[in-house]
Amino acid sequence: MLLPFKSEPYVTDYSILGNGKTSGGGWCKAKQDFVPLYQDFENFYTRNLYMRIRDSWNRPICSVPGAKMDMLERFSHDYNWTFTYTGRVIKDVINMGSYNYLGFAQNTGICKEAAAKVLTQYGAGVCSTRQEMGNLDKHEELEKLVARFLGVEAAMTYGMGFSTNSMNIPALVGKGCLILSDELNHASLVLGARLSGATIRVFKHNNMQSLEKLLRDAIVHGQPRTRRPWKKILILVEGIYSMEGSIVRLPEVIALKKKYKSYLYLDEAHSIGALGLTGRGVVEYFGLNPEDVDVMMGTFTKSFGAAGGYIGGKKELIDYLRTHSHSAVYAMSLSPPVVEQILTSMKCIMGVDGTTFGKECVQQLAENTRYFRRQLKKMGFIIYGNEDSPVVPLLLYMPAKVSAFGREMLKRNIGVVVVGFPATPIIESRARFCVSASHTKEILDTVSV
Repeated sequence: MLLPFKSEPYVTDYSILGNGKTSGGGWCKAKQDFVPLYQDFENFYTRNLYMRIRDSWNRPICSVPGAKMDMLERFSHDYNWTFTYTGRVIKDVINMGSYNYLGFAQNTGICKEAAAKVLTQYGAGVCSTRQEMGNLDKHEELEKLVARFLGVEAAMTYGMGFSTNSMNIPALVGKGCLILSDELNHASLVLGARLSGATIRVFKHNNMQSLEKLLRDAIVHGQPRTRRPWKKILILVEGIYSMEGSIVRLPEVIALKKKYKSYLYLDEAHSIGALGLTGRGVVEYFGLNPEDVDVMMGTFTKSFGAAGGYIGGKKELIDYLRTHSHSAVYAMSLSPPVVEQILTSMKCIMGVDGTTFGKECVQQLAENTRYFRRQLKKMGFIIYGNEDSPVVPLLLYMPAKVSAFGREMLKRNIGVVVVGFPATPIIESRARFCVSASHTKEILDTVSV
């Protein structure tokens, strides 16, 4: 059934685009003397496709995002333009969408008890930046622990993972510098690169020939017009790419970085805690030296069940960022209970707490990941990514299948993230499963049957 739009049929959209009269359709005409706020295709897509499948996103949950969760029931009377909540709670929905890789996002156990204790002592927020009155002893303790965990000289923490990238890259490079970015890098890396003012060149995903060609050309030709050497060349890559489930070819990237005397910025948002024998990320996964990575970035929002991000590296780098990073100078400090959640979970992973629970979680995640991928492949699905990646994209291709898949899974009490344009190419829509150490074999079998 077609949606009851307030504009003419689809042909009107195309005729408008062809005539160049307006850029929004009959019901969203541009104001006189104003430039249209939205691009033509995005506006057409939103009205004619996104609204049909909008119920697949922003579903409100009302519990801890553990192996199972509770979700508020909602429905729409007007084809997803608005939603009405019934007041009913859908119980025990299998959670295959949260980044709770090691299962530390929970409301019971040592993390919860430690965070509750700190909340009583410090309160919920610090109401200041680190440079003013917001630098707690807990922040200092966390940064020392992060540096120890990563095997680097020093580390600095931030209140938001996205801004850790978008606000620190501009502090490291600027005009006259060159950024070489993987074509599938996260939006935070892309934004940080654009804000820096540096020249950006994109290489094909995980393609070392493409990267080396750009490096060679940069060295040979230098900057456009002047032919002067670039001030700095910075390579931006991720540990695990969140839409593809692929793992960076880090040994080869490091070899090229050394060969052409450039710098390497590694985003380990999805790989820290999830890869390596002891959860120390993609560097440990390949058995590499952390000193070979100039800037090690990661987040606490996934494997640690908390919030915020970090950057690790040489002490000189961290000292520089403390005074030049907008995210350090102007942003609020991490909330004390959040800091304690990170401290407790990280100590658990490292075994500092005297238990093997953290190590067992890392091993369980690896086993669950390989098992779940095997099950999906046996069923004949096309799966992207590396065998050890807990991010498992299942290709649906057509946008119409996005909503159908999401709705059918929810009918079976399975919550899954479906992804479409503009996060992916319009005919490469997919469902993205995120495996957790908290998932049992029975849960994974339920999902894959």
